[in-house]
Amino acid sequence: MILSANSTNIQAALDKVTQHWSPQVIGQVNNQYIKVAKLKGELIWHAHADEDEMFMVVYGTLDIQLEDRGVIVHPGEFCVIPKGVRHNPVASEECGIVLIETVTTLHTGDEVTARTVPVERQLA
Repeated sequence: MILSANSTNIQAALDKVTQHWSPQVIGQVNNQYIKVAKLKGELIWHAHADEDEMFMVVYGTLDIQLEDRGVIVHPGEFCVIPKGVRHNPVASEECGIVLIETVTTLHTGDEVTARTVPVERQLA
């Protein structure tokens, strides 16, 4: 990935995503990746032991299930999941999001499933 001082259109980047739950890196700020993803259905309960994670909804609605409650995130809103907090993203209908994660963040933390996407495959 080559970084430059050009603007990036979030919707155009989302339009290129063809699979649900397959984040794509579209930029980097210091040691943080900026990613886009399309979500539909449920991912998996997981946590990131050492990294916070930010979900910003572009379209649709995201329900981030936490062990003690759920957080509903609407278009134009974001939610930060602190490191170590178990969570499960759920989108009953397709949802387009922007993620900001440290470059060391594993897609599904220590949990590995068929939906887990290694960082190498997330690089656009």
